[in-house]
Amino acid sequence: MTSILAGLGDGLVATLLMTIATATMGDGGPPPTAGLVAKLRGGTPEEHAIPGMALHVLYGVTAGAVFAVGGPLLGVDLGSIAIAVAAGAVYGVALVIGGMVFWMRLVLGTEPDRRAMATFGTVHVVYGVALGAFVGSGVLA
Repeated sequence: MTSILAGLGDGLVATLLMTIATATMGDGGPPPTAGLVAKLRGGTPEEHAIPGMALHVLYGVTAGAVFAVGGPLLGVDLGSIAIAVAAGAVYGVALVIGGMVFWMRLVLGTEPDRRAMATFGTVHVVYGVALGAFVGSGVLA
């Protein structure tokens, strides 16, 4: 079983890769988490881009630990890189659904446009696949 510490490291690496993918695909605006910071502290998401990115990294690191520890608890063999990558892709899709339905629509009250949804979906699947690859390979274990 992968340790929590390895899952945290794997989550960090996957978050960095997702951030690079977002930078190449996105509109150059702040992450959606900046909207949450703005909602809590006032102002605009653009004014809270750095705290929003820090919160996003915290989410990604935590989600990495949840995947690394939770997968085996659910009976998923993350020691096989192929299974870990497939499970990571499914996890990425689950994060997309949770992010779009819960965070964007219910918490932030926004309705992202089609391009933003496509980018959001793609980069979260990138996160999941990268996370699965790192967890499955045991590089940071």
